[in-house]
Amino acid sequence: MLPPSRLQELIRLIRTAKTQAQERDIIQKECADIRSAFREEDSNYRSRNVAKLLYMHMLGYPAHFGQMECLKLIASQRFTDKRMGYLGAMLLLDERQDAHLLITNSIKNDLNHCNQFVQALALCTLSCMGSAEMCRDLVSEVDNLLRNSNPYIKKKAALCAVHIVRKVPELIEMFIPACKRLLSEKQHGVLYGAVTLIMEMCQRSTDALAHFRKLVLRLVEILKEIVMSGYSPEHNVSGISDPFLQVRVLRLLRILGHNDEASSEIMNDVLAQVATNTDTNKNAGNAILYETVLTIMDIQSVSGLRVLAVNILGRFLLNNDRNIRYVALISLLKMVQTDNLAVQRHRGTIVDCMRDQDDSVKRRALELSFALVNSNNVRGMMKELLYFLENCKPEQKADCASGIFLTAEKYAPSKRWHIDTTLRVLTTAGNYVRDDAVANFIQLISSANELHAYTVLKLYTTIMHDISQPLVQVTMWCIGEYGDLLLSGQCEETEPIQVTEDDVLDILETVLQSHMSLPITRAYALTAIMKLSTRIRENVDRIRKVVSIYGSCIDVELQQRAVEYNCIFKKFDHMRSAVLERMPSMERATDTANNKEPNDKKEEMAPATEKPVVNLTQPNQANDLLDLLVDPSPTIPPHQPTKDTTSGGALLDLLGGIELAGITPLIAFNKNGLMIEFSFQRVDSLLAITMRASNSTGSDMTDFVFQAAIPKSFQIQILSPSGNIIPAFNNGTVTQVIKLLNPQKQPLKMRLRLCYSQTGNAVQETCEISHFPPQCWQ
Repeated sequence: MLPPSRLQELIRLIRTAKTQAQERDIIQKECADIRSAFREEDSNYRSRNVAKLLYMHMLGYPAHFGQMECLKLIASQRFTDKRMGYLGAMLLLDERQDAHLLITNSIKNDLNHCNQFVQALALCTLSCMGSAEMCRDLVSEVDNLLRNSNPYIKKKAALCAVHIVRKVPELIEMFIPACKRLLSEKQHGVLYGAVTLIMEMCQRSTDALAHFRKLVLRLVEILKEIVMSGYSPEHNVSGISDPFLQVRVLRLLRILGHNDEASSEIMNDVLAQVATNTDTNKNAGNAILYETVLTIMDIQSVSGLRVLAVNILGRFLLNNDRNIRYVALISLLKMVQTDNLAVQRHRGTIVDCMRDQDDSVKRRALELSFALVNSNNVRGMMKELLYFLENCKPEQKADCASGIFLTAEKYAPSKRWHIDTTLRVLTTAGNYVRDDAVANFIQLISSANELHAYTVLKLYTTIMHDISQPLVQVTMWCIGEYGDLLLSGQCEETEPIQVTEDDVLDILETVLQSHMSLPITRAYALTAIMKLSTRIRENVDRIRKVVSIYGSCIDVELQQRAVEYNCIFKKFDHMRSAVLERMPSMERATDTANNKEPNDKKEEMAPATEKPVVNLTQPNQANDLLDLLVDPSPTIPPHQPTKDTTSGGALLDLLGGIELAGITPLIAFNKNGLMIEFSFQRVDSLLAITMRASNSTGSDMTDFVFQAAIPKSFQIQILSPSGNIIPAFNNGTVTQVIKLLNPQKQPLKMRLRLCYSQTGNAVQETCEISHFPPQCWQ
């Protein structure tokens, strides 16, 4: 039998294929030859055949039939065969296939081999595809190799230990003694592996975190030695001494110094040293400085150090690299709440970034600019934001306009300035503003009693040359409410203009007849015309004709309005003036509640911003939770408590000041560091459950979602959660309120589904609760 072709010949042959069909023919023929060789147990060319099979696997063709041949190569005594076998195992095997367990004994033997390169092959394979069972079986061998005198082996063993810790976190304690010794090494590769291992252990175990905080001083010494060391060709990257190890040590210091004052104090000096001695002309230096800034932000650093971090980010904003400017803007946005004065010093540079050519940089600069606005700089910053709104792309106008609306509402120096700014945004953004802008602007105009004449005149003159729909809708409302002020033409703030009744009605009819008007805009215009019937004297008949015309409009909304208005003219004309009188000044519910006296709280309404979440017992979500639900349960009508609620009281005072009997709290779920606790408040058949989620692990739980399902005899309403991030180390909780209506007073049972992400892994847990306190339903 002829020897099989070499890998180079197969690659050359595949490259000569001009079509996909020719390539498949070549692959099929070669696979047939390889299968034949495997069946004949041809050990001389097994390594060559596996190499060709791996190349075909990289091209996307099936190569699973070579798995067992890889195991045979691993068991061989020749290094070249072992190398090819381990490479094949890493590519063709994973923990989902039972075949990977067959190589556990071979890896164990090779970990104890006298050749360092064979040991390295086994360590690499274990760290690449080792399952939890393999890790438990081989952890003692890896721990022994961490004590090896060979730096090459210790480096590989440390990285393998990282994989074991990720797969089996309960084995962390085995590697703690070895990590202490590894930190005393001088070889940078070993130090890198040790720091990576310690960082992984601290993220997964609070005990390990407390233990390694005692070694902060040693880590500071390592970082200082790297920074102050002279030129070393082995570790130099663009003039920076081993930036990879520096970045890794800084990340570990950030973890150890988080919420720990003693550790943070030890780090302050070396962080200042790194920040001042690192060259910013090279990208490697910028990477170190960025990690230094993140560490300063996350630990309990002194104020001077935080100002230094902000200044570093300010220098980043002047960098020609857009990626560096982008990360600087993101970091400054995180710091603006805690170090606002320091960030304000770079306001000019941040505003310049809004003129950048890159859309991502402009978007982040816009967000940061909104965060920098305060009562002292609102006028100047608003000019820059309005300039950005005029020149930005259409897809950015909606976000920018909404941000300006919120900022102007929060920091407006006067109501006239607020109205002028909102009007400027409506004329600039046009139809790109969001729907709520119209209602909010109307509320603002209604509350500014002394500016009604000024506003209606301003709007009237504006729509002469601007017919964007939100602007027209506000103008129609204002003309309907304050048309008499417009006709009088008397306004001290503007030059007097003469407006006749015919002029106003002409504009309203033009809006009604325009093909560019939206149905809601026509509805505003028709209502405005109707309201003008009580504010003008000579053109009431004209208004009657216009209203009667739309009584047969194809638009159902307009038709219904016109029919009702005609009915007022014909049957209730004596009541028309009272029905169409000017609306009273509108105040927001939150503003009204905030202005109440404390002793009047029992008569106040709940904040208007609280909205119920979509009912979680609908079939599209409940069916995959449990089979407790046969059909969807109706939701409880939104409850209007009569007691003023603040951020804390909103959860504890749901039932309007009624005295509630105490019910023992319940631990509903406690697993993997996540604890769900229920506290109860009940009045008759209405039960309010406050869910509190806490996290005792060493890393935050993000994207937290709480879902609940109940039997169909209950009615459920789940309110909005307080957040979706559960801080680590029990530093905070996420709360959410569940309201249950149990008219039949049946025993309560509930199925929960908890979803969250931690350290990049998505986690989903389910549990069933049937041991609620009897007071919940009896």
